[in-house]
Amino acid sequence: MRFSMFLACLMCLSLTQTHVSIADLVDDTCKQTPNKDLCESTLRADPRSSTADVAGLAIIVVDTIKAKAIETVAQINTLLGSNPDPKTKNGLDSCLKKYSNAILNGDIPSALEGLQKNNPKFAEQGMNDAANEANSCEGSFAGASPISSFNKTVTDLSNVASAIIKLLL
Repeated sequence: MRFSMFLACLMCLSLTQTHVSIADLVDDTCKQTPNKDLCESTLRADPRSSTADVAGLAIIVVDTIKAKAIETVAQINTLLGSNPDPKTKNGLDSCLKKYSNAILNGDIPSALEGLQKNNPKFAEQGMNDAANEANSCEGSFAGASPISSFNKTVTDLSNVASAIIKLLL
């Protein structure tokens, strides 16, 4: 009976220690990014973070960027379908190319491949490129961008991912 209690206590202690270590990894990692709050909220929202190493945390953020980029493309298509003025249409067309061709078909796959093949420099470049593309999209409008919040989120998440990936160098 005492031995069973001892094992139960030992197992609880072990599980608690593992949970604390994972929480510390997310906290320690996010402290080294340009947006700690965004980093933590992104990682804690994904159950994979509970068992991930630093490379796994980077993959989670890259996957989140991919989802946000897909959402951005959908928003651009919705706006294009509403017959915007010619200047806004030109900006949206430019952004659609940047998100569809560069970010979703180039930068994100490059980053994921770099992480999966243990080539963090390649992955970091992909995330830096994604941030640059989102910033370039924002500058595509003569006036106010109708997708500023999307561009900001993709830029901020890309900068977080890049910082996490740098920890692997």
